Amino acid sequence: MASLFSKIVKGEVPCYKVAENDSFLAFLDIMPVKEGHVLVVPKLEIDYIFDIEDDLIGEMMIFAKSIAKKIEKVFPCNRVGVTVIGLEVPHAHVHLIPIDKLDDMNFSKPKLNLSDAQLTEIAQKLFVA
Repeated sequence: MASLFSKIVKGEVPCYKVAENDSFLAFLDIMPVKEGHVLVVPKLEIDYIFDIEDDLIGEMMIFAKSIAKKIEKVFPCNRVGVTVIGLEVPHAHVHLIPIDKLDDMNFSKPKLNLSDAQLTEIAQKLFVA
């Protein structure tokens, strides 16, 4: 069965797209821990990040780096944090989150509830950054 992220990649489920190339898609997390929280996924459906072929995982990190630079422009922060949890959706992905302190990446905190308008605005800002 296709993962939620595979359905997003195929356009079967809408997303707030930030960037895309032939191999990867970056989109906003709709339940972010902080504004500017982006998910980067390979277009191939691979469950576990460490099952990604070496060359592709390298390309994924280069793609993620380009998104992190956009996040830094739009959301001034000390760093863009990167985390891989991999339990929520059975499709390899990385979280990119603008952070000023470690607690900004605390996934046990309540998630933000942003409106469609807010998510659309954030995605547009990141897309053009």
